[in-house]
Amino acid sequence: MSSHREAPEISKDPVADSSDLYAFVSPDHPDTVTIIANYVPLQLPASGPNFFEFGDDVLYEIHVDSNGDGRPDLTYQFRFRTELRNNNTFLYNTGPIESLDSENWNRRQFFSVTKVDANGKHEVLARKLPCPPCNVGPLSIPDYNKLADDAVHKLKSGEKVFAGQRADAFFVDLGAIFDLGTLRPFQDKHLVGKKLFNYAGKAVNATDELNVHSIAIQVPMHMVRRDGKKKVRGRDPGAVIGVWTSASRRQVQIRDGRKAGEDVEVGPQVQVSRLGNPLFNEVIVPMAEKDKWNSLPPTEDKRFAKFVEKPELAGLLPVLYPGLFDNLQKLNEGGTPRADLVAILLTGIPDGLIDDFQNTTGAVQADMLRLNTAIPPTKDENAFGLLGGDLAGFPNGRRIADDVVSISLRAIAGVTVPLVDEKFKPDDAAALVEQGLNIKDVSAKLLKRFPYLPVPFDGFNRPK
Repeated sequence: MSSHREAPEISKDPVADSSDLYAFVSPDHPDTVTIIANYVPLQLPASGPNFFEFGDDVLYEIHVDSNGDGRPDLTYQFRFRTELRNNNTFLYNTGPIESLDSENWNRRQFFSVTKVDANGKHEVLARKLPCPPCNVGPLSIPDYNKLADDAVHKLKSGEKVFAGQRADAFFVDLGAIFDLGTLRPFQDKHLVGKKLFNYAGKAVNATDELNVHSIAIQVPMHMVRRDGKKKVRGRDPGAVIGVWTSASRRQVQIRDGRKAGEDVEVGPQVQVSRLGNPLFNEVIVPMAEKDKWNSLPPTEDKRFAKFVEKPELAGLLPVLYPGLFDNLQKLNEGGTPRADLVAILLTGIPDGLIDDFQNTTGAVQADMLRLNTAIPPTKDENAFGLLGGDLAGFPNGRRIADDVVSISLRAIAGVTVPLVDEKFKPDDAAALVEQGLNIKDVSAKLLKRFPYLPVPFDGFNRPK
């Protein structure tokens, strides 16, 4: 999946695990950019009495690179603090929660927002902003929409922020993909699968009916662009930004068993999770390197360029599906580095390869979501993004409904090679590869307003 359990160590620490990152020009406010970073993946809605929450001991950050050097020119830091109203009850809430300051809500969480510029100057933008509660059920929370709306905060500095539980809108047939790379519509051609009776089944969205915790921020366009420009042309290098998110913990934590909840944290912050492009660490980086990748900044991603240039999955496809990816196999055997994937994932796509489009950030190889902020949102989104002719979609940033799994699979299968090698003809199968899912396979509906992700599933009413 995108990044829900992408590395051995962070899979043991879900509170700090960044699962999905989105960055897009806001459809209802096209003079702003919306960035959403999801954490705490794979939440079962009925998880009382200890419902999910952000970590008080985790530093969550959203980074923006506006000049292409792979270093943050703008960072938003989010820190959380949990408060308990009643020490003598085991309950999350002791009655209906009808407001964010309800006395019935026993375990509340607040957050602060700090802005850090390229020179390291810190400015606290807000303190003690309330998060909404987890969606316990209709008796506990009669009107969740109201609470969530009340938890959207407009800052005096111009940004809009939200931090709290949302439904996971990422869709992936996880069971099929990691069952020896079963791909639709070719499951009956699989080297092993074709031997199984009635192997072709309906795709299953493995993350449906699960929740996440989201940090969302909507930023006026000029704040993220180079030189603070309010208007730029699409071909202007200053139109493109790079975005990634991270989570860090203190290097040392001292626990005193006699004083529960009063741990002493010392030492500098150490990054334990990172996410730019979906599936980068999940599919590109080998198992032995995944935890190291999570600890490094994007400026060190040149270390991993060899895995982008010769991705393991590209070598597996001709083996798993004999006869379907012969052209890809010849490309692999030729040993030519995959310059198309390097452009998509590490440098951005330069001007001249796709008509009226570029999102390059220069020569520095860094895994970031690259967004050309001058390309307006489209009303008729194509889930295949750039591969479907929709310039506003992945890998130009990432919208919530983009089918990033299928897009990535098609790119690895060779569909994007002609961008850098006009003589290469992709296999017919490459343009048909998909996971067989779309945003309609998410049982919750996207919002048309910030923070856009759906209302979280509650523990009482589950769709299926």
